[in-house]
Amino acid sequence: MQFFTDGASVYSQLQVPEHLCGWSNIVHGGVLTTILDEIMSWSAIHLLKRIALTRSMTVEFIKPVQVGSTLRAEARVCDTDGKNDAATEGVIYDPPGDACARATANFKVFSPAVARRLGIADEASIQWFEEIFRLRD
Repeated sequence: MQFFTDGASVYSQLQVPEHLCGWSNIVHGGVLTTILDEIMSWSAIHLLKRIALTRSMTVEFIKPVQVGSTLRAEARVCDTDGKNDAATEGVIYDPPGDACARATANFKVFSPAVARRLGIADEASIQWFEEIFRLRD
């Protein structure tokens, strides 16, 4: 997935390949859940400039998604306590713009220094995060 932002949300366009279908040319629900988890985590990472780890997530499957169709995934940060917790919401839209799946999630967010101290990520990943946070300041 490639991620873009309008400053208030993060979005991505993608096509799910055939080998990730559940049955009858429909995208597997676990794949849709992964897409939502990714878009919501990157909304927290980009908009809060913190490393984000999913704590909990709730998904609603609204309508089937066809394999190979161009989807738009969007997410935003709904709430944060200003410290270590963030709430997000995400939606996957089909080509006509209908919502196909919707999710909410709670994330634990960390500065690179805290992530390093807690051993959350390897040093190369933490340095990568530090660099993208600097580029976006």
